[in-house]
Amino acid sequence: MRGTPGNPAGGGRVVHQSSESLRTPITGTINDLNQQVWTLQGQILVAVPRSDSVTPVTVAVITCKYPEALDQSRGDPIYLGIRNPEMCLCCEEVGGQPTLQLKEQKIMDLYGQPEPVKPFLFYRVKTGRTSTLESVAFPNWFIASSTRDQPIILTSELGKSYNTAFELNIK
Repeated sequence: MRGTPGNPAGGGRVVHQSSESLRTPITGTINDLNQQVWTLQGQILVAVPRSDSVTPVTVAVITCKYPEALDQSRGDPIYLGIRNPEMCLCCEEVGGQPTLQLKEQKIMDLYGQPEPVKPFLFYRVKTGRTSTLESVAFPNWFIASSTRDQPIILTSELGKSYNTAFELNIK
């Protein structure tokens, strides 16, 4: 028997295309609770007030292919990048302190690695409309924004002088 209405592939099982070949990043914009959006000034991500004259960066998000290799109790491990130019957020130690960097890196190259690339991964914890983004490489350090026209940074001071809750407006 070839295929039937309930079983189009026939042979007793339904054949699906590999979900792996269908993986692509989801895209959108990010803003903090003060309605500041992320924009690029040179090679630096900056939070600026949302307005008609501001073009927010398009962010790209894809879940790590190997979440079981990480501490899933901390959140969903994601790679976070921007489009045009294609770069990814990365956490590195600079001057003895975890620092957020933008690196020329294709998000799908990170996704395709045989193991998680921890400096480029963030644990996303969603609470209602907002998410926090914690560095996998530096536990308890979170992506944060502060006052207008200031760079997006890493902070270990949750809920103090920095915004660590972001809305990911995914299209």
